[in-house]
Amino acid sequence: MIPVWLLPFAGYLLGSIPFGYLIVKFREGADVRASGSGNIGATNVARVAGIAAGAATLLLDAGKGFLAVWGAKQFASANITWMAVAGLAAVIGHMFPVWIDFRGGKGVATAVGVFLLICWQAIAAAAAIWLIVLTIWRYVSLASMVAAAALPMLVYALYAPGHAPPLGVSLAAAIVSVLIIVKHRANFWRLLAGTENRLKIGGSKD
Repeated sequence: MIPVWLLPFAGYLLGSIPFGYLIVKFREGADVRASGSGNIGATNVARVAGIAAGAATLLLDAGKGFLAVWGAKQFASANITWMAVAGLAAVIGHMFPVWIDFRGGKGVATAVGVFLLICWQAIAAAAAIWLIVLTIWRYVSLASMVAAAALPMLVYALYAPGHAPPLGVSLAAAIVSVLIIVKHRANFWRLLAGTENRLKIGGSKD
């Protein structure tokens, strides 16, 4: 049994595994950070190495967030605060991975995995918001930022309807939300400038 105070460190190291970087490195022999948006997340991996590689990255990045929270649940006797702290650490690890010079991803998929176990209802609602925004405007970055901004409110409302969630859960959701939006700052400025890439549907070129 490991001490509970080690759980955030374990969560960080687990989150730091750069699956997108590794997949592109093994498949293409290239550094995904040198292509496209320079991000190691699923969207950029799909651009560089194909849809299958992007899908694998998405699942693995979400999986490490889920595993960090699940592991904390086992070792901390299902203490939700330690679960939230470990999950937050996993998101930070994904964004700033020690293995590749702290140049990581934007944390969306890992955050999904984290809060899927903490409050799946909030993730379901955030996913619906993400899909609606993406369908209307076709910007993955905009959809991610809007869904991230909504996450703390969704967790607060849906964690235990009629009752506020534990402070640790609310803080973790708020910090994750802010970190994801900050990580999208370059996308934000491109959206304002009208130069952000839209999701291509049916071969469209805009």
